[in-house]
Formats: sequence, C-alpha cells, structure tokens
Amino acid sequence: MRHRMVSDLMTTSVVRVRRDANFKEIAKLLAEYDITAVPVVDDDDRPVGVVSEADLLRKEAAQLDPAGLLPALHPRPADRAKAGATTAAELMSSPAVTARPEWTVVEAARVMEQGRVKRLPVVDEAGRLVGVISRADLLRVFLRGDRAIREEIGRDVLVRTLGIAPGAVTAHVVDGRVSLIGTVERKSLIAVALRLCRGVDGVVDVSDGLGFRVDDTSGPTTDTTSRRRSQLAP
Repeated sequence: MRHRMVSDLMTTSVVRVRRDANFKEIAKLLAEYDITAVPVVDDDDRPVGVVSEADLLRKEAAQLDPAGLLPALHPRPADRAKAGATTAAELMSSPAVTARPEWTVVEAARVMEQGRVKRLPVVDEAGRLVGVISRADLLRVFLRGDRAIREEIGRDVLVRTLGIAPGAVTAHVVDGRVSLIGTVERKSLIAVALRLCRGVDGVVDVSDGLGFRVDDTSGPTTDTTSRRRSQLAP
C-alpha cells in the first residue's frame, strides 16, 4: 500500500515573510492570498516561527473600545507583548512546528493535534522551507472515490499483503465506509485485515462481515469449517 505523503498534498508556492516584516505588510499578505497564517523565515529560508490571524487580532482586541462600552482587557504578559508588537519577529509564535515531505498524513495530523496548530511549514533535510500543509490539505485524502478505495483494498491489502485468494473476500465501499464480506482461512487474519483497511487513505470506517475456516487464536488449531457468525447464533 502507498500512503499519501505530505509531499503529495502540500502547497509548494509558499508566501513567507522575514523577521522585520511589519504588521500591515503581514495583514495585507493574508488578505491578498486568502491565507490565515504565514511562515517567518531567516536569511537561509529556514522557518523560525509563524504569524497567524490570531496573532494579529490580539493587537486589535487590546485596543480601547471607541464607544467606551466594553471593559478593558487584562491580558497575560505574553499576550500584552503581542498586542504591542509591530514586526513579524515580535508577533510570531515560535519556534515553528514543522513537517517533513516524507511524512504520512497520519504523522502530520498527529503533530498538528499535539501542537494545536492548523498548518505546518514543510522543511527539507537542511531545514529550508519547501511547502506548507494545512488541515484542509490533509482532509483531501477523504475525497478519494469509492472505486479507488475498493481497488486498493482488493489488490494491495487482501491479495498482495494478506495472500487471500481473489474473490474470497469482497470489499463493498460506500462514501468511504468499507464492508468486508467473505471467508478467510484463519481467524487471526480478520483483525489484521480490518486494521490494514482502516489505514487505507480515504477510508472512514470498516465493518466486519468476515468468517473463517480455522480458529488459530485459542490454543490448538481447530478446523471450524464454519462462518464465525454461526458460532454466535443461539
């Protein structure tokens, strides 16, 4: 199986700024390119931070209400510093949380979740900026068609990886939801098949309709010659 990599999904035409970029310059770039954040790079094009809309809005939120109706805010020291910032170096969140082109979608998603960020600058082996990947980019894997998912499961998971005879197990796919129907030789293959199918890009869920011929999970191997669900029947 070939999982989609960050390099397959990232944006390579990256808008970036230097540390000395001013507030209005950054705001203009966000509006002009319809983006929500911009990497800040050093002289070697290595990301040192990211300035987001949220960073810019802290300055706006810290202003006094012209109508005098809203109470004054009492921000934390870090937020007070951002509110008075005028350059990218002062506004940015640092250090930059980055990704690598060879990462899988899962790796990038986990780093985003752990770092509580919506996008990751992508860097090469030298740490230079080569792209940006966002949450929206990662979600594109779920736009894969059902036919492509079904063919990958049938060809790469069931036949090539698990060695299941063609036609012994059928994958039905509707809106990314996979149903496996058929009979495998050994019971232990069922859990493996379900796990591998869940790892196929674009799969939303996998349901188990598999039976087995031999139970190799509970002591001495037993030839059941029956479907698993028949054992569960009263």
